[in-house]
Amino acid sequence: MLDPFTQVVALLQPAAPFSKRGSGAGRWRVHRSDVGGPFYCAILEGGCRLEAEGHDEIVLMEGDFVLIPSAQNFAMSSLLPAGAKDIVSTPILLPNGEHRLGSADDPPDVRLLLGYCVFRSPDAALLASLLPKLVHVRGVSRLATLMQLVSDETRAQRPARDVVLERLLEVLLIEALRSGGKTDAAPGLLRTLMDGRLAVVIRRMHESPSQSWTVTQLASQATLSRSVFYERFGHAMGMAPMEYLLTWRMALAKNLLRREKASIAEVASRVGYSSASTFSVAFTRHVGVPPARYARDTPRGRMSPAEPGSSAESGSIV
Repeated sequence: MLDPFTQVVALLQPAAPFSKRGSGAGRWRVHRSDVGGPFYCAILEGGCRLEAEGHDEIVLMEGDFVLIPSAQNFAMSSLLPAGAKDIVSTPILLPNGEHRLGSADDPPDVRLLLGYCVFRSPDAALLASLLPKLVHVRGVSRLATLMQLVSDETRAQRPARDVVLERLLEVLLIEALRSGGKTDAAPGLLRTLMDGRLAVVIRRMHESPSQSWTVTQLASQATLSRSVFYERFGHAMGMAPMEYLLTWRMALAKNLLRREKASIAEVASRVGYSSASTFSVAFTRHVGVPPARYARDTPRGRMSPAEPGSSAESGSIV
């Protein structure tokens, strides 16, 4: 059976090339508003607080994992209330390689692994819009096992340590996304797939993107009335059914144009448009450039701007 989540993850091409070990002691607070790329944090010991734009404050404890696919404005702080004098601009690098927030002399109240991951697809922004705005995973044993492996690897000085750590972080990222639909109430693809009736609709869209779907036809697939389906889908996904279908069709079209160098007419047919001209108008409106120009100017396998060496790597919560 086709798995829509696998399709989205495969197109996103997630990787985690940049991470730091951090710790905090006493009262501290750090804020970032200029990140933009996907941010993740795994609590290895202790606890701290997280404030993300559009979400209530979260108290993070040992074993928790947080992923913000598009981190724009967020802050982390100690469990102890922190004031203006406790704001950290630059962390202290300890001899053991940890980046310390707060007091360098006191034993840590929290140890964490955090950093910026990469969605290597040029369509990352479009595809990330299908994910929850924030994924907070707690109490997932598989994730805890992966976090322990990551923690052990960060402390050891084994051969190929960096390669192993990158692979573990990639798996950790995918497992967090996969678990997020079970543990996070934020709208997005994962939450929608947890609804059995809506999952059927998502699979139909992904199996047959070329079909001329209507809201009524999609509601029928879910065995729901049109009005109930429309409201239920929008509540779970965070966007209307036809908006999701358009977003998915455009992601497929960009992939076909970039990787297979298919003709405009062929791409139009494969993503549900009756003519190349109709598709070109829709693509230009949605993407911002005509499909022919996109295909010409986008090399195969081009990486996302958020690669190592970009602002996503140089900027850090610690």
